[in-house]
Amino acid sequence: MPLVGLISFILVTSLFYYGQVAVEHWQPSLNLRTTKLAVPAKFDIRVIWQFMRHWPAQPWQPLLVSGLAVTLLIYPRLLLRAITVLVSLGFVLVLSEYWDKLLLAFHRQPFAQSDPLFQTDIGFYIFTLPLLELLQFWLLGLAVLTSLAVSLVYLLSADSLSQGYFPGFSPPQARHLSQLGGWLMLMIGLSYWLDRYMLLYSSQGASYGASYTNVAVELPAAISLSLAAMPLAVWLLIKGISNGRWSRWKGQRQEKPVRKIGEVQVFGRPIYGTNYRPNSETDRGIDYGIDYGIDHRTDHRPRRRPAHRSPLLLSLSFYGLAMLLLNFGLPAITQRLVVQPNELGLEQPYIRRTIAWTRRGFKLDEIDVQTFDPNTNLTAADREANNLTLENIRLWDKNPLLVTNRQLQRIRLYYEFPDADIDRYTLPTEDGRTAQQQVLIAARELDYKAVPAAAQTWVNQHLVYTHGYGFTLSPVNTVAEGGLPDYFVRGIESTAVDPRVQSTIPIGKPRIYYGELSDTYVMTQTRVQELDYPSGDENIYNTYGGWGGVHIGNFGQRLLFAKHLRDWQMLFTDDFTPQTRLLFRRNISERVQTIAPFLRYDSNPYLVVVDTGNKEWERGYREPETMDGINPEPDESHLYWIIDAYTTSNRYPYSDPLEQDFNYIRNSVKVVVDAYHGAVNFYVADAQDPIIQAWSELFPGMFQPLEQMPPALQRHIRYPEDFSRVQSNQLMTYHMTDPIVFYNREDQWRAPNEIYGSEQQLVEPYYLIMKLPIGNTEEFILLRPFTPAQRNNLIAWLAARSDGDQYGRMLLYVFPKQELVFGPEQIEARINQDPIISERISLWNRQGSRAAQGNLLVIPVDQSLLYVEPLYLIAEQNQLPTLVRVIVAYGNRIVMAETLDQALDAIFTAEPTTAEPIIRTTDPEIPID
Repeated sequence: MPLVGLISFILVTSLFYYGQVAVEHWQPSLNLRTTKLAVPAKFDIRVIWQFMRHWPAQPWQPLLVSGLAVTLLIYPRLLLRAITVLVSLGFVLVLSEYWDKLLLAFHRQPFAQSDPLFQTDIGFYIFTLPLLELLQFWLLGLAVLTSLAVSLVYLLSADSLSQGYFPGFSPPQARHLSQLGGWLMLMIGLSYWLDRYMLLYSSQGASYGASYTNVAVELPAAISLSLAAMPLAVWLLIKGISNGRWSRWKGQRQEKPVRKIGEVQVFGRPIYGTNYRPNSETDRGIDYGIDYGIDHRTDHRPRRRPAHRSPLLLSLSFYGLAMLLLNFGLPAITQRLVVQPNELGLEQPYIRRTIAWTRRGFKLDEIDVQTFDPNTNLTAADREANNLTLENIRLWDKNPLLVTNRQLQRIRLYYEFPDADIDRYTLPTEDGRTAQQQVLIAARELDYKAVPAAAQTWVNQHLVYTHGYGFTLSPVNTVAEGGLPDYFVRGIESTAVDPRVQSTIPIGKPRIYYGELSDTYVMTQTRVQELDYPSGDENIYNTYGGWGGVHIGNFGQRLLFAKHLRDWQMLFTDDFTPQTRLLFRRNISERVQTIAPFLRYDSNPYLVVVDTGNKEWERGYREPETMDGINPEPDESHLYWIIDAYTTSNRYPYSDPLEQDFNYIRNSVKVVVDAYHGAVNFYVADAQDPIIQAWSELFPGMFQPLEQMPPALQRHIRYPEDFSRVQSNQLMTYHMTDPIVFYNREDQWRAPNEIYGSEQQLVEPYYLIMKLPIGNTEEFILLRPFTPAQRNNLIAWLAARSDGDQYGRMLLYVFPKQELVFGPEQIEARINQDPIISERISLWNRQGSRAAQGNLLVIPVDQSLLYVEPLYLIAEQNQLPTLVRVIVAYGNRIVMAETLDQALDAIFTAEPTTAEPIIRTTDPEIPID
């Protein structure tokens, strides 16, 4: 009985585990399926332990497990048949999600690097190991579930549970179980062999990857258990197929069959003699019994014939004990008694490996480290030399700009500005030259959910409200009258206000059929005119003339897509023409995810308006079609979305993922989506990445070299924020390259905090146009400052370059240890403690409005640092932010003025004060780490 209960419990637990894996992989919409889930772990005793650990917090789980285990004992065959079907479907569902692992395994690319433990090319771990893990999950799971289920059925056969005894396995049952046991042992042996490689991803030591205990204890243990499982597997398989032969291999003596000799009635019971004779002292006794082999003096139930202990059973028992000892006991003892007292000395070589491989996995090893020794010696001449940097200091954050756009530029309720993005455009200057101008661009998209409920009809949803229209473009550094944004392009017709913009930026007909809010499918070139944009009290209508979408002019095509979209009204409308086209998957994130689900995509697509000349470079290009004898209008669409895409893996050896679910990442692809035609083009930005090389080999023609991107678009690619955020998060720990410093975490960094509005938040990477200390001209960079983990002073800043041949190069500027440079939190404290600034903010906060502090920007200028923070005034009623002041801190001065120029004038012309300097030399007796 205890054995039956234990098997039933383990079987139910394993079913819970595999059911949980299947649920996690369930995707209601195949259009949104992803291949980024990690390969599920194999089922072992650790899974049972982890499952039981949640029982105190979730008491319903043990009750459910116990109930299912008992039910399984009562109705084993019925339930196991249903479970078999569900398990099969679950395995199919899980395995189908990993089609990319199979494809990559057969298109493996070399990394030209070998791991330091097994000396195996990294390509094996990236491409082949995930497929082997998947096979392990599948085959070992089948072996475990089948062995448990069959054992339970055989143990419950012949009413053994109700009768209270088990007569033993029949010869066919024994052979079947031996075969299953052999298969299970074979899978266990192969699993241990594969587990050797998984030590490279261990998180149990002083650092990520194989540590001292993993290498000295667990690696030999895995090899030993793998090799020891093989002869046991062969032994069981031979025993299962021998059909009674090879008796001396079985560890049992051959016995003659028991025959009845005579029968008499004793107290109404049939008693008979047999030809059985004992061969040992343990077998001696009365050789009479019911049926055979039963001592009628003590028990009348059938009993198995006594036999010698099986060497095979002893071997399996010893193997089970060895598994427990080598997997749990010996590693724990070694870690506690050997490693922990000598951890730094023993773990130092493994820490060095973790540092080196983590830096490679996240491309930190390519960062150029420079020393930045700040001073406060900027002069008026320096200001003039860095005029472009100072002119492009961002005063408008995207959040207040979006609020202003939604109030002043929305035009109708069904238009929305989902986001605003930083970019740069080259514009003419007043002296006839050209210079980069940092801007915020926001697309005016159509949000059908905001259409009045009474107007949300099938015709309006799919034939009339088909697209957004226009965008706003505003410089980040100037303010219009009343403290509002100074727009370059504004209004529903996207009117260019500045003459420089009219001659430089092509506006054309900025229709947005594919965007971030385009969640509906629409039909174009129908008999119903599409709403183009409102103009005064009237609406302007238009008919789509692009090549996007698919033809649904005939009934067969309409029937096919009506079934696919589950929209049967498509079959009965009279508004379709032979030229009617269906535009679906118009949300750009869903669109690219559907085309290439094996890539990760940046969370921030950004809009670009450029003239690329003809459209022949775009995929799917077709000449405009003539409709009803009318020649099509010239193509005046110039809006494109650029999306950064990444290749990732969680199988880069020794690379610490920290909080990510991957430990290798490359910004390998730039995706361009035409906002009008919907054409999607993939460009390889990192041709050295072996993963994108494999996908290019799998899908020839899909990926193009970055050099084939139109030059007008190339000028707008930028270092992605998400990539920089991941790298900088890793850099906070893995800038420490000395193993001793790393072990003691002596120089841990963090991202500083800032006050935004009235709440604290992390300082995120931000874009600047500035001249780097090693550069000769201003360029577009992405910057993030760092502070020590336990202090607020500035310790370093990271710059990622975006322009031309310098794209992708990163520079880390580290401050000298003897210099204490105040960080953003300390500058915020100085701002809020300044009596004049504090008094003004308090006054604004008492007059039906509130003052909101914007992003605090740390701006390197030559060898100095400027701190700039805009201050917005937001009324409680209409929530329309206006820029009222600009705060600038430099050296020992903090100035608040109405404009940035006034603040800079005050900074560079004011007499020094006796206030505590922002940059000061610390006491040499006080160490600063």
